[in-house]
Amino acid sequence: MNEQSMINNNENIKSKRTIRSFVLRQGRLTKGQQQALENLWPVFGIDYNPNVTIGSNNNKPFVLEIGFGMGASLVEMAKNAPTKDFLGIEVHKPGVGACLMAIEENQLSNLKVMCHDAVEVLNNMIADHSLDKVQIYFPDPWHKARHNKRRIIQPEFVQLIQRKLKVGGMLHLATDWQHYAEHMLEVLTQAEGFKNLSSTGDYIPRPEDRPITKFEKRGQNLGHGVWDLQFIKK
Repeated sequence: MNEQSMINNNENIKSKRTIRSFVLRQGRLTKGQQQALENLWPVFGIDYNPNVTIGSNNNKPFVLEIGFGMGASLVEMAKNAPTKDFLGIEVHKPGVGACLMAIEENQLSNLKVMCHDAVEVLNNMIADHSLDKVQIYFPDPWHKARHNKRRIIQPEFVQLIQRKLKVGGMLHLATDWQHYAEHMLEVLTQAEGFKNLSSTGDYIPRPEDRPITKFEKRGQNLGHGVWDLQFIKK
């Protein structure tokens, strides 16, 4: 999957941005990450441009991950699913650089990355009814009550995702904060156009296709729980 095959110049989705998908935190780039941003971005990166629309190559299933961190699990998923196209969005440049290095190391042709606000990307570069899956793993929980409004999983954002998913497309969320899991469940349960895939009406066991990250393993060793939610667009 090259950049040209992921970009369709025939369609431009314009919509007002209503909420930011992140709070930018500065981080120091390693030499390798800096070199990756300079040398590998033209190969595996996609610049934000509201005049183009991103799509899958050859009608392959199209998966979007928002906030991929350092990219380890996203790279593993793309490696394990060569018949799918993946797009990862992350604003933390060290993470983007690390992901670019991993893409090259694994010689992946089905994963591209962006470094921009996911809300703007969704509104302006992703066509409606074009995504097979959206995954958001371990977003910032903003656990203090006065900061809860900063959480990315809010009714307005969920409806934006619903609009971009195909019928039968999936939204997969995971968090290691129970209160955030409860918040996610409440928002998705009340959202129009979604159906919970949990047989118990709440959470699901971790699917095999979601790799366990080092961060998650450390949390499990400390007795922390993890909650996965999967909803499909009706």
